[in-house]
Amino acid sequence: MRIDDTVCQGVKRVYCFSSLDSRGGFTKLFNDADYKKAGISAEIKETYYSVSNKNVIRGLHFQLPPYEHAKIVHVVKGRVTDVLLDLRKSSNTYGKVFHFSLSEDEPTALYIPVGFAHGFQTLEDNTLMLYQVTSIYEKKSDTGILYSSIDYDWGTKNPIVSERDMSFGKFEDFDSPF
Repeated sequence: MRIDDTVCQGVKRVYCFSSLDSRGGFTKLFNDADYKKAGISAEIKETYYSVSNKNVIRGLHFQLPPYEHAKIVHVVKGRVTDVLLDLRKSSNTYGKVFHFSLSEDEPTALYIPVGFAHGFQTLEDNTLMLYQVTSIYEKKSDTGILYSSIDYDWGTKNPIVSERDMSFGKFEDFDSPF
């Protein structure tokens, strides 16, 4: 497993151990020692996954303090464009958007630290996204930013977006606690 810094402080791309043979494949997504060596202390509290059809946009999600969390995301099946919005007021990349390609063809994951809104757009039907988070879900803290209010071209005219995600406020109106 190799973990590299990416384009903004704290976000890391994780190159997972992967092996293919006549039986199929095996991928190791998390190794505590490797994460600690890369400066990441990630005590996983919940793991969940979503299955989405092509052109679904999920997000941009996060939890407010004191229930904030870091995330590790990985595509098990399919392909996505993963999108992050830096909500950390003290960061030199505050308000900037970062995007990454994740797919089943490349055994990588993203480590997303506290203070980022996270979302993704699926590029294939039946895309399975796995999430590991460092806090327990807390409904009153769970929120997001309206996906269309950020400086990013999602590249689709008719995305499939949940009612909940459409109800989020615009980034320009958000007073970040991070």
